[in-house]
Amino acid sequence: MIFKIFWILRGLIYKPFFGKFSLPSYIGKPVFIGNFKRIFIGKRVRIFPGARIEVVNKSSSIVFEDNISIGQNLHIISGGGQELRIGKNTTFSANVFVTNIDHRYDEVNKYILEQPLVKKNTQIGENCFIGYGAVIQAGTILGKQCIVGANAVVRGTFPSYCVIVGVPAKIIKRYDTKSATWKKTNNTGEFLDEI
Repeated sequence: MIFKIFWILRGLIYKPFFGKFSLPSYIGKPVFIGNFKRIFIGKRVRIFPGARIEVVNKSSSIVFEDNISIGQNLHIISGGGQELRIGKNTTFSANVFVTNIDHRYDEVNKYILEQPLVKKNTQIGENCFIGYGAVIQAGTILGKQCIVGANAVVRGTFPSYCVIVGVPAKIIKRYDTKSATWKKTNNTGEFLDEI
């Protein structure tokens, strides 16, 4: 636990460079932080080592709300004039990738990195859990308390209180407010006992 004291000190050193860095947040040794001033970190955000946090232009941003736990090797990118927001009380396992931009590839005789970026709104709701190795692709909207399984590749809009797994990711369970239980669903989120 002594290492966390050094992470808090690192956060204090970085604090003037961020758009916002609230205490008692901390950050392990990052791999890369791009465009500090467009990154906003709320209270009790815990970032473990190996993070790569990038904002690719001055009109984009990444907002980490309060009480977020981020495992090792998070890679998160925001671009295209978009805000990428992570809701409060969210947990990321290790090796997670999150983005709100894609590369175009339709010009077959042109290098992909020279083609324009496609920007899509990406938001993660509050109290979500993102499993190990998950990929949250551009254009993904997760509602409140979504559970994303390990190694899932997620794109699309998902309602609050659902479990999402697979490649491509599909809903397999949702919380039923009538019975106050988690129930299995088909991959569009309809309860199996109601079909």
